[in-house]
Amino acid sequence: MTSSAPVAVSASVLDLAPVVPVVVLEDAADAVPLARALVAGGLPAIEVTLRTAAALDAIRAIAAEVPGAVVGAGTVISPAHVSQTVTAGARFLVSPGWTDTLLEAMKASGVPFLPGVSTTSEVVALLERGVTEMKFFPAEAAGGTAYLKALASPLPQARFCPTGGISAASAPSYLALPNVGCVGGSWMVPGDAVAAKDWARVERLAAEASALGRD
Repeated sequence: MTSSAPVAVSASVLDLAPVVPVVVLEDAADAVPLARALVAGGLPAIEVTLRTAAALDAIRAIAAEVPGAVVGAGTVISPAHVSQTVTAGARFLVSPGWTDTLLEAMKASGVPFLPGVSTTSEVVALLERGVTEMKFFPAEAAGGTAYLKALASPLPQARFCPTGGISAASAPSYLALPNVGCVGGSWMVPGDAVAAKDWARVERLAAEASALGRD
């Protein structure tokens, strides 16, 4: 059962749950039951990606009808995306990469954000601009746990949400790293389960994912 009170966004999106579901919705009608299943499974932070025409309506529906969820927008790549998604109810923003223009829009949005990085220089550039929390993307293709482990010593102030190619099997190795707050993934929202509206399966997979936090 979902709580009737909205979940507060802490100072850090990275601390809401060990896993942030990365959701691609073709039909906004699926948004509310999917979000309820994820929240019931212990994953309140939900990233709805702007990869489909249904995304903004999905964000609106979750924000309005699932108070236990902290709905965010993913694949944010322009200032227009920032304003559209925050107006729709997004409570955090995630980008696959960043520019100064996009970064300024996200900073001005009033909600937490995770700009995407895949190189050391991008991390240093964000630290220069006062940003310490980032999305590491595409995680597996960009060097995975070995890369993030190598960054921890020279750049301990940077914290990451690795996303891209991460599975239930590989997530624990990321979560064991000191500079990883959470991981993003879609294995708990498989396309066939969403198509079949098998929300019980989604809830079960979410519960397994929520238990992946550090011992």
